[in-house]
Amino acid sequence: MITILITGVKRGCPGPYTYNRSMPMNGIRVAFALAALLLWAPAASQTAGPQRSSLPSREPAPAQLLAELRKGGYILYFRHAATDMSRNDERMKSFEDCANQRNLIDRGRSDARTAAAAIRRLGIPVERVLASPFCRTVETAHLIFGRAEKMQEVRGGPSAPADAERYAALRRILATPIPAGANLAIVSHGNPFHSVAGPPYLAEGEAAVIRPLGTDFQVIARIPVDRWDALASTPRN
Repeated sequence: MITILITGVKRGCPGPYTYNRSMPMNGIRVAFALAALLLWAPAASQTAGPQRSSLPSREPAPAQLLAELRKGGYILYFRHAATDMSRNDERMKSFEDCANQRNLIDRGRSDARTAAAAIRRLGIPVERVLASPFCRTVETAHLIFGRAEKMQEVRGGPSAPADAERYAALRRILATPIPAGANLAIVSHGNPFHSVAGPPYLAEGEAAVIRPLGTDFQVIARIPVDRWDALASTPRN
């Protein structure tokens, strides 16, 4: 039980008076909780919004997508190829410690080589290749593009990091315009892409085609690992 004392001047009385009222402690707690909720609700309603989706609103036809990629100015964001899901990275001592990481399996290596052959055959120009420094991403980059520039800014991490700015650098990379004539390739993980572009996750080996917009970016297509042949069937002019 808590007692509230209200002191004031009552009309018709020569001096101050005190009004005592007792209220159960549970009632006080409920009152404070309701007040806090009312103060928080307007701010929450202003910041809440629909979750972003990484699915293209309207995906171009294969021939149109290929023509755009040949012109350049896009980002190809690959999730690493298929891995051994029974392994994890908990015991790794460094990014070079491949023995204690989740690595590619033979099917993943085969998928990456198939994608590499299709990209070469299609004449899709790629200049820089940025890769998360994990062994599975670096190996995927080398299998597809023959090179990799290791970069912390595109590395993996939790899908809901405690630090909201954890992927700020990746967002800037995806939003920065790419000069025509070539494309930028990024080989990374599912969590960073999901965090900045929204669900659904990229499958292992899947690529997202991204158009940088300066202050933001747009996913215009997603290419599953087994669909590069569909682009390859498009005749080259």
